Amino acid sequence: MQIKIGQKLLQSNLMLAPMAGITDTVLRNIVRHYNKNCLLVTEMLSSEALVNNPNAQILASSANETPLAFQLSGHKPHLMAKAAQIIENRADFIDINMGCPVKKVVCGGDGSALMKTPQIASDIVKAIKDVTAKPVTVKFRLGWTNDTKNFVEFGKLMEESGANAITIHARTRSQMYSDKADWAEIAKLTSEVTIPVYANGDINNINSAIKCLELSKADGLAIGRGALGNPYIFKQLEHYFNTGEILPEQTLSQKIKTLKEHLDAEIAHRGEENGIKFFRKFYPYYIRNLRGGSSYRGRLVTETNYDNILKTLDEIIENDEKILHISSVN
Repeated sequence: MQIKIGQKLLQSNLMLAPMAGITDTVLRNIVRHYNKNCLLVTEMLSSEALVNNPNAQILASSANETPLAFQLSGHKPHLMAKAAQIIENRADFIDINMGCPVKKVVCGGDGSALMKTPQIASDIVKAIKDVTAKPVTVKFRLGWTNDTKNFVEFGKLMEESGANAITIHARTRSQMYSDKADWAEIAKLTSEVTIPVYANGDINNINSAIKCLELSKADGLAIGRGALGNPYIFKQLEHYFNTGEILPEQTLSQKIKTLKEHLDAEIAHRGEENGIKFFRKFYPYYIRNLRGGSSYRGRLVTETNYDNILKTLDEIIENDEKILHISSVN
C-alpha cells in the first residue's frame, strides 16, 4: 500500500515508530531485512545536543535504511532549524517529536508539552520548513489529558504550518502507555486534514493492525513496541496488505536466530562489552510468553560472557523442542 509524503511516494504505508534508546541503526537494519519499503525512523535526537555535537554516534545510519526519517526534539524553533540543517543530508524525512510523555522531556517544554503551546509547535514546523526542502512530519498525542484533548485542532495547525504528514499516538500524555489506545479517536482528525495520517499505539499483530485501520481511517500504521522482539511483523503486514494472506507466526527457533543476529550487530556497532549491556533490554521481548521465560531472562540480563549467552539461547531452543516433542507424542 503506497503513501505519499510531500513529493516522496513510499511503496509501503508502514512505519517503524521512533523509540528513544531503541530504534538505533542496528534495529532499523533488522527491520529493513523483513521489509524493504517501510519508513524507518531514528530514535529521538535532542536538537540542543545535536547542535553542540553534530557528529554524535547516535546519528549513525546506513544507505540500506532509506527511506529514513530523523526525529528531532526540542522547543526552540531556531535550534530545531539548525539541527534540521545538520541532519538534512542524511535524512529522507525530518520528523518532529511532539508526543514523548517522559517527565524529563516534557519538563523542559519538549515532546508532548508542545501540545500545550501550539503556537511554539507551529513556529517549529515553519522554522524547519524554511531551511530544508525535505518533507517534514510531526508526531503527537491526543492531548495533554483526557479533559484537554486538542489533537484535531493541533493536527490542522500542523498541516497549515507546513507539515507533510502526521503520526498520532492514540493516548494522552497523562495516560503515558497505560490503558488501551483509542484508535477511533484518530478518525476525528483524519477527516479534517488532507495530509497522510499514521496511527500509532497497541499495534502488535495482524488483527490489531486491521482493526486500527478500520477504526482510525488512517493512511498508515506506525509500529513501535509491537515490533520489539518481533520485527517480522513488518513482513507479515506487508504481505497481508499486498495479498490478503496471513503468514504464520515465527517459531521460537526463528525468533532466537533473529535475536542472535541482533545481538551480534549491536556488538559490532558498540563493542562487545557495551553491546552486551545495551542488548539486555531486548531479551524480554524476544522470549516473552516462553515457558520458564522469567528464569531465562534473569540469566540473560546479568550475563556478561558472550559464549554463555549463546549457550543459554541454545538451551532455550532445546528445551522448547523437547516440550513440543512430548506434546506431539501425547
